[in-house]
Order: sequence, then structure tokens, then C-alpha cells
Amino acid sequence: MATLTQNLAQPKPNQLRYPDRRSVYWLDQLPPEKTGSTTKSELTPRWSELCRSKKFYTQVTLSPIWEVSESALRAVPSDRLCNLAQPRAPAAGWQRERPLLARLNRMTQTAVATSRICQLSQPKRRPVLEGSGQQSKPAPLTHVPCKASAHIELLATPKHDHPKFEGQRSECWPVSRVARNCVASQRLLELSDPKERKALFEGYDPYVVSRAARSASPSPRIQQLCLPLPRKCISN
Repeated sequence: MATLTQNLAQPKPNQLRYPDRRSVYWLDQLPPEKTGSTTKSELTPRWSELCRSKKFYTQVTLSPIWEVSESALRAVPSDRLCNLAQPRAPAAGWQRERPLLARLNRMTQTAVATSRICQLSQPKRRPVLEGSGQQSKPAPLTHVPCKASAHIELLATPKHDHPKFEGQRSECWPVSRVARNCVASQRLLELSDPKERKALFEGYDPYVVSRAARSASPSPRIQQLCLPLPRKCISN
């Protein structure tokens, strides 16, 4: 029996013996030559049935007059059918439809409209917007005088100026002699200089430890947090 090493040592078969092959499935021999001009296909019975044209059935029109069977002629309706055949009675509060034009009584025909009704019957006069064709003067509005309350009169009174108000200040005012002879101190000169803005991390050394950090002493709480948990400590 050949071992795995001997099987691997065997050369691979030459797959290019048939350079005319047109498919990877033809490994042993060449495909048969075609004699016909076209490929013939065979239809299954199901495909043949689906290829047939559908038959259109014409609708048979039935006559509006049909014969009544003898059993229907001799049938006797039950009490339930007779009850259902009765027309439904109207509701208890149903009244007949009112006529389209009701007759007016004598009091309505001889009534005289009051001045208030005549005033309400007049159409409203709306002001016409600018640019419209018709321009009509709006109706004058009559203001009824009413007595204003003390709070409204107080709010309507304009406010007075403050007693110490000196009026508007002039745009130009004289500079004092002390301000002209003043000499700026070193601190003012330092504050007047613009701030120097450096780029990000420019001149930054991450390995420099500040003096405060070197002289700092941890608190008892920080020392407690630095210790490992008791459950993770291995007891000897």
C-alpha cells in the first residue's frame, strides 16, 4: 500500500491534453461533434400543457323569466316568515315631513321691525385696501367716553428726570494735566503687551515633573486605594 509520501511524490496529471475542451467537465474525452444546425429540446408534459392557449368560455345569458318548481308553489309560509314580511312600523315620535313653504300667521305678517333690528340688518362696512378699484370711506367710529382708573392715569403720566441728572455729555471733553503727565508703570506695560499664543504642545515636555509633585505626600486614603484587594492576596 502506497504511503502518503509516495502519493504526494507522484506527478500531477496533465490537464492540457485536450486543448479544445470547452468545459471543465470534459476531462477524459473530447465532446461529441454536433451534426444538427440547432439544439433540440424536449418539452415535458407540464410545459406542453402550459403552452396551450386558454379557452374562453362565453357567458350564457339566462332568461329573466324562470319556472317555479312545484314544491315552491305548494309551500306554506311559517309564522316567522309572515312576521318578517310585515313592513316596519315608524318610530313612536316620528312626524310627517313639514311642507316646503310654511304658512305665516297674521302676527308675523303685520309685525313692525324695531330700530335695533334695522341696525343689525345693515351690512358691515369694511375698509378697502390700497390699490383696489373701489375706495370707500370707512364708517366713523364713535368713542364712548369712560372714566379712567387711577392706576391707568398713573401709568399714562410720563416719567421725570432724576434730580442729579446733568444732561447729555459732550462728545469732546478736555484731558486733565495729571493724565497727560502720567507715566505708566512696569506692570501696566506688561499688561498692555499682547498675549503670546503658541501652537499645540509647543515647548511641552511630558517627562518634566513639577516641584509640587515631587514634594507631595499621599493621603491615607490614597495609600489605602493603592493596596491590592484582600481577596486577591495569596496567604502563605
